[in-house]
Amino acid sequence: MTKEAPSKLGFNLEQTFFGFKPEDRVAFHDNIFNLIWHGEGRWDWDTIYEMPIFLRRHWTKRINKIIEERTEYQNRVAEERKRGKKSKSTITPPMALKSRS
Repeated sequence: MTKEAPSKLGFNLEQTFFGFKPEDRVAFHDNIFNLIWHGEGRWDWDTIYEMPIFLRRHWTKRINKIIEERTEYQNRVAEERKRGKKSKSTITPPMALKSRS
C-alpha cells in the first residue's frame, strides 16, 4: 500500500492569516526601497521593514515633499536661466556665524 500526497482539492490553500496579498507585496518592497534610496543612507533595510506603518507613511510623505520642492526649485532656476536672469538664491552663513560678525 503506497501513500500519495493529498490532492489540492482537499486543502484550503488561500491565506488564512493576516498578511499582504501577493499583489501588495511588490508595492510594500518598492516603498522600502524608495525610503532607503531617497533616505540617502540614513536607514537600513531592517530598520525600514520593522518601522511602524504610521512612521513609514510619515517619512514617505516627507521625502515626497522634499523631492517636489527640489523639482520646483530646479524648474524655477531653469526658467530664470532661459530668460537670462541670474538666480536670486545665494548662500548665507548660519545665524550663529552672523551674530559673531
